[in-house]
Amino acid sequence: MTPAPLERVRRAVGVRLGLLFAAIFFVTGSALPYLPVWLAWRELSAPEIAIISAGPQFVRVLVTPAIAFAADRAGDHRRFLILLAWSAVACHALLAQMRGFLPILLTCLLLAVAWTSIMPLTEAIAIRGVKAVRLDYGRMRLWGSISFTTAALAGGWLLERASPQALFYLLIGGCLVLAGAAHALAKPPRAEPAAPRMRAQLRARDVAQLLATPTFLVFLLAAGAIQAAHAAFYTFGTLHWRALGLTTLVAGQLWTVGVAAEILVFAYSAALIGRVGPTSTLVLAGLAAVARWLAMAFDPPVWLLFALQALHGLTFGAAHVGAIHFLARFVPEAQSGTAQAVYASATSGILLGGATLLAGPLYAAWGGRAYFAMAGLAAVGLLAALGLARRSRTAPRRPGPKS
Repeated sequence: MTPAPLERVRRAVGVRLGLLFAAIFFVTGSALPYLPVWLAWRELSAPEIAIISAGPQFVRVLVTPAIAFAADRAGDHRRFLILLAWSAVACHALLAQMRGFLPILLTCLLLAVAWTSIMPLTEAIAIRGVKAVRLDYGRMRLWGSISFTTAALAGGWLLERASPQALFYLLIGGCLVLAGAAHALAKPPRAEPAAPRMRAQLRARDVAQLLATPTFLVFLLAAGAIQAAHAAFYTFGTLHWRALGLTTLVAGQLWTVGVAAEILVFAYSAALIGRVGPTSTLVLAGLAAVARWLAMAFDPPVWLLFALQALHGLTFGAAHVGAIHFLARFVPEAQSGTAQAVYASATSGILLGGATLLAGPLYAAWGGRAYFAMAGLAAVGLLAALGLARRSRTAPRRPGPKS
């Protein structure tokens, strides 16, 4: 293919995938800060809100690998993505009509079956585009972060002027755009026959080898505990700010500052990793997490909240960057995919889900003082990161990825 047609193909594929990321994160940016507000408006208690928030994390552990494996086996991620996107539209429309804890919980679990698999499939399609036509992954993913901030601001503005039920206009609208973007993706070529039994046996063996490695287990504890310490904030952050008298619009601005800091860290992540390395980046994230959640427990004034939100660039962004580069440097190439899956299941599934369940009764009993428990969890991650740094100095490693 000559340079001009290749550039047109690259631009077309990049625009479609950028739209896909934007739609996904618009829904996430609407749901993460404000769905707990809707749940409270439906008169659910703090423990009930925590259970509903934790449910999708556990669904992710069980369902997402199965759906991803089925899509790999079929060789058509686009078809699965279309089905899941329309399922998300239907589930959000159904959820908007639900009342009471059990109906809402069951509907959210049904929604999670569709939603938690959308991002991994999109990532798989994006990586294929990076390899096929040399797409810039960062530029595509950036539209997701921009969309998240737009949704956080729009949701805060909307809920300040309407009832929390209006949130579903944003959620359903975002899912409709997602479905349209999925349809716009190019159809894949005919897939080659797969060997699912051999692939499954290889993955099981790789998982067993990884989980028998002490350094990898310490890594999971370090990265997982730092990420799981966000549980109280993700579930009750906006609700607590409203209880302190802040408007929903200000809450949206606070969420936006956090995502902006995260974008900044991602933009300069190559320099950060090159200067201090993955394990020291995890240590930095752990230190920031302990400081952030300790300060949050004292209900600081709004000007300090903006500064604490800027720490999200470290507590989430640096923790994620450090984890990805640790896996790239210290896990053998043959186990890299399995290691990514185990990392995602442990951090976003088991540890974050468990911490979210714990956050419910803690917030019900202590209010904002529940952040003390999150600071303790972050301290566990910090200690594990320090231990990992000592182990990594003597461990053999592979060359890091070029950024």
